[in-house]
Amino acid sequence: MKGITKTQKSVLLVVTLTSFMGPFLISSVNVALPAIEKELQLNAISLSWIMTSFLLSSGIFLLLAGRWADFLGHKKMFKAGTVIFLLFTFLCSFSKSGTLLITLRFLQGTGAAMLMATGPAILVREFPKERRGAVLGFTVSAVYIGLAVGPTAGGFITFYLGWQAIFFISSLLGLLVMVVAIIYLGTDKIKSDTSLLDYKGALIYALALASMVYGSSVVKTLLGQIILTGGVLLLILFIWQQGKSTVAFFPVKEFKVNRLFAFSNFAALINYSATFAIVFLISLYLQKVLDFSPRTAGSILIAQPMVMAFLSPIAGKLSDKYEPRLLASTGMLICSIGLGLFILLNAQSSVFFIIGNLAFIGFGFALFSSPNMNTIMSSVEQSKAGLASGISATMRVLGQILSMTIATAIFALFFNKQSITNIDIDVFLKGTKVAFVIFSILSFTGVYFSYNRGKLH
Repeated sequence: MKGITKTQKSVLLVVTLTSFMGPFLISSVNVALPAIEKELQLNAISLSWIMTSFLLSSGIFLLLAGRWADFLGHKKMFKAGTVIFLLFTFLCSFSKSGTLLITLRFLQGTGAAMLMATGPAILVREFPKERRGAVLGFTVSAVYIGLAVGPTAGGFITFYLGWQAIFFISSLLGLLVMVVAIIYLGTDKIKSDTSLLDYKGALIYALALASMVYGSSVVKTLLGQIILTGGVLLLILFIWQQGKSTVAFFPVKEFKVNRLFAFSNFAALINYSATFAIVFLISLYLQKVLDFSPRTAGSILIAQPMVMAFLSPIAGKLSDKYEPRLLASTGMLICSIGLGLFILLNAQSSVFFIIGNLAFIGFGFALFSSPNMNTIMSSVEQSKAGLASGISATMRVLGQILSMTIATAIFALFFNKQSITNIDIDVFLKGTKVAFVIFSILSFTGVYFSYNRGKLH
């Protein structure tokens, strides 16, 4: 990229590397799930928690990390996140039980939250407004490159070295990122003031999110229904409390007065809710129904993120020149159609159909993501960059959590406590079909928020 300083290049490199790291690990572990299930003797619901625990902690701490970084320093928080992420990624490679792996994944997610909440804010502070779309497009592209490389790398690593090697190799990558961040990122020039942090709201929010996610995994029981209901009530209490708090970290007032900011975030929440579980479900489908190896399944799953990686920078640049909501809304509509096509999956579905539809959804997602992020970060003042970054990342992770929560609830309703290996193929396909019906309907509703957000330019 021409016309940027050495400092800006260094910052872009560090944030881009961390943008790659998390998605790489998520997508590579997705492919390894059947192997993890077999070795650790997990059932279908426990298996989903390997993914959900990471997302849950990320969702809980993202808002906090974004807000705290505004007071403690974005770069300081970013560096701390690299250390935490590296440590628990390394420890995951030594897990000998499902419970330990789920716990370590939860702790790993706290470090990921710090990175996701502060990366875009650091870029926004370093680059002028006319370059934000392009720069954010690079980081989004890095996310999708991570998603693209992950399935293939995870499949090969699992096939030849075992699933534990995924975490060990990822920790080596994390070590590189940590060293680069410490050397090149620099320091913050702000004063700390932790008295402005809302600990009461943070506790209510954490309990609400945890209750809803756990309750959905045991939704067939009365206790699960009570916990799920309690989580919803706590979430309502949290929103009310944040509206009254003078030190709120969730900007209820910003959502009320800034339609562009609010609807862009709602669109992101819905988009990720509808699309995140695609790789999780299709990975299981390829290995259970079509009996593919992790290596082959990973090679197929790269179709979606490869298209996303290629087109995201282009979409980001276009959003600097043209109205972002038109690009994003078109992209979301394409995703909705693609999700609807996956309802047709059966035991005889063609691999070419699966690859083609994954690429089609990837095209839609690329059109949506960069323009939507550009809108969110450009719709607030620079002094609120950390908050906007944290909210944006929170919407993404909350959407991912909701997507996995829907998948987990379907597993609980259709599969009970059976392992994926022992579930009848027809029952598995029925559950998968229900999931894609829900996801496609959800995605179509998101087009409304995307299109009606208002104009940025």
